[in-house]
Amino acid sequence: MENERHLTEYVKSNGLKYHIITYGCQMNEHESEKIAGILETLGFEACATKENADFILFNTCCVRENAEHKTFGNVGALRKLKDENKGLMIAVCGCMMQQEEVAQKLSMTFPFVDIIFGTHNIHTLANLIGECILEKKRVLAIQDQDTLLHENVPVARHTWPLASVNIMYGCNNFCTYCIVPYVRGREKSRSAQEIIQEIQGLEGYQEIMLLGQNVNSYHGEGMDFAALLEEICAQTSVPRIRFMTSHPKDLSDALIDVIADQPRICRHIHLPVQSGSTAILTAMNRGYTREQYLSLVNRIRERMPDIALTTDVIVGFPGETDADFEDTISLMEKVRYDSAFTFVYSKREGTKAAEMNNEVAESVRKERIMRLVALQNAITEEKNKEYEGKTVRVLVEGLSTRDNNHVCGRTDSSKMVNFAGNKDMIGKCYDVDIVQGKKTTLFGRMTQKQG
Repeated sequence: MENERHLTEYVKSNGLKYHIITYGCQMNEHESEKIAGILETLGFEACATKENADFILFNTCCVRENAEHKTFGNVGALRKLKDENKGLMIAVCGCMMQQEEVAQKLSMTFPFVDIIFGTHNIHTLANLIGECILEKKRVLAIQDQDTLLHENVPVARHTWPLASVNIMYGCNNFCTYCIVPYVRGREKSRSAQEIIQEIQGLEGYQEIMLLGQNVNSYHGEGMDFAALLEEICAQTSVPRIRFMTSHPKDLSDALIDVIADQPRICRHIHLPVQSGSTAILTAMNRGYTREQYLSLVNRIRERMPDIALTTDVIVGFPGETDADFEDTISLMEKVRYDSAFTFVYSKREGTKAAEMNNEVAESVRKERIMRLVALQNAITEEKNKEYEGKTVRVLVEGLSTRDNNHVCGRTDSSKMVNFAGNKDMIGKCYDVDIVQGKKTTLFGRMTQKQG
C-alpha cells in the first residue's frame, strides 16, 4: 500500500499519460478497459496518441499466426520514440505474452520494453509499474496458471452506451487448432451475485455484452447459463442483453427457451461452426457432427424464426479435401447466416493441429476462401435486402463514420443501421424505416412516430 501511494504521487505529480493498443477479441478489449481502470486509479490520464504518451501498452492476441509478426513489428517501431524519450515506459501483455517462449523472445529482441506480463497477471499491474518506476527494474511476469477469480478490478469504460461484463474465463474444449486453453487456462465461472452486482452498477448503459470463451458452459455455484440469464433479466434493468461466444455442443434447449421468452435478450446468436464436414469437425475436436449442428439450427429457428445467426468458418484445415470443403459450402447455403467471420487455417505452435502433416496447399486455401467469402457476401446482401420496407428498433451507438450528419446503431439482431441524426441521439432507441439493404449495412430514415 505504501509503495502504491508513492507511485500514485509520482504519476500525478508528473502528469503521466497512457495509450493502449489492443489486438484481438472482445475479451481483449474488455481487459484493456481493466488495464485502463488500474492506470487511472494510479493517476494516469488517457492519451489519444502514442507519440504524446508516457506509458504505451500493447495488449496482444495470439490466435492467428501473423499476430506475432504484427506485434513484433509494431513494438519494434517504438524504438525511435524510446530513443527520443528515455522516460517513456513500454509494456506488452495479453495472450501472446502468456506463451513464455514468445515473451522471452520479445524481451531479448527488444530490451527497451520495460514490462512484459501475461493474462493471469493483469490484476498485479500496479505492482509491476511500481517495480519499473520506483525500483528502476525491467519486469517480466508470466504466471503459468491462475485458479483464482480476481473481483473488484477497476474498469475504465469508454464505450457508452455499450458495456462488456465477463461471466467466465478460460476454456476446457481444446479444439485442435486453438491456443486459447493454453494461454487463458481452464474455465472459471464468476458467481451470479458478482455478475448481477456489476450489471446493476451499470445504470445508464443501454446494452451489455456477457463475455466468455464459451458462455454456454457457464456454471457459477451450480447455476447454468440459462438460469443466469433469467436472473439477470429478473434483477437488472439494462434494456438489452447480448452474449458471446456460444459453443454449439453446449447450447441447450433450456437456453433457447430463455432467449425466446425474454424480450430483453437480443435476437442474435453467434454460433461458430468452423466446418461443414463431420470428418473435419472430428479432426478439430469440436464435439458435434454436421447433422447435430444443423439440428440445433433448426431448433433455434423453430422457437425464434426472426433470430439472426452469425458464425466462424476455417478453410484449409489439415486434411480438408474437396469433398469436405463442398460440405462447408452446402452448409453455408442451407443455414444462410446473416454474416460470417471466415479464416484461412493458420498453424499455431503448441496446438494438436500444428503436429498434423497433411497440410492443404496455399493456392487451394486461397481459392477456397475466395469462393466462401463470395458466397457469404451474396447471402448477407440478400438477407439485408429482406429488411427493405420494414421498421426496426435501433440503439444509436455513435456518429456514422460516413457522415457526421448521420448516426449508426444496431438492431437487436445486430444489424448495423445508418440514418440521419446527431450526437444528441447517442444512447437512445429509435424506430427506423429501412429504405436500402447493402452488404454490410442497412440504410433508413426515422419513422414519424417514435415511442
